[in-house]
Formats: sequence, C-alpha cells, structure tokens
Amino acid sequence: MSEINESVELFENGYMCSQAVFAAFSPNLGLDKQLALKIGACFGSGMRKGEVCGACTGALMVLGLKYGESKEKSNETCEAFLDEFKKENGSYICNDLLGCDISTPEGVKSAVENNLFKELCPKMVESASKILKEIIDE
Repeated sequence: MSEINESVELFENGYMCSQAVFAAFSPNLGLDKQLALKIGACFGSGMRKGEVCGACTGALMVLGLKYGESKEKSNETCEAFLDEFKKENGSYICNDLLGCDISTPEGVKSAVENNLFKELCPKMVESASKILKEIIDE
C-alpha cells in the first residue's frame, strides 16, 4: 500500500490527520509507526485550535525526519510544501479550510453537522500526502 493510501486509511480509521500522515511515511525514514502515532496525536485539527492543518503538520514532521540535519534543506522543503498545499487548497490553516472556527464548541458543531471531518479532511490528508511524496521522491 502506498503511503498516500495508507494515510487516508489511517485517518478514516479514526486517527488524527497529523497522525495519519506522519505514521504512514515515518517507517521508511527509520521511525516506528506506533511511536509516530503517539508523537502526532496532539497536532490534529490544527493543534485542536484550528491553526495549521494537522495533515500539514504531519507532513512537516516527515520532512523534519528526512531533512532535519540541514537547516537550509528543512527550511526549503517546509516552504515548498506549505506553498504547494496553499496553492492547491487555498490555505493551510484548518479554520480557513473548514470555513468555521473549530476552537469553539459552535465551530466544532458546525463542522460535524456539515460532515466536514468526514468529507473535507480526508481530501486534505490525501493532498498533503501527495505533495509530501513528490517532495521526498525528488
């Protein structure tokens, strides 16, 4: 199974977006999948505050694993990832992507009622994973 498919499957099986992306890619970079799931647990839903999309955060953790020994390379790949994600999706901020403020109970209720976590978020996980794969395969 490709990392892209695995990340979507992990998300659809109940893991946070950040966990799904990070855990799907981390074993190929020397980090145990179960450990990656633990590390990524608090970054979903824009760190639970609607900030940077958790799928992006998971991808950035992968880039850190791969390129973190070089500040220049890690900065370059981070910017390239975020620029491409924003280009494809309009933003990399969770609240902007969802169109509601999920740092509030009302915002979460709106996201749930509009099925955003089940319809939009898997697309963000897939988008982040595709962009990440392109960057690390270069």
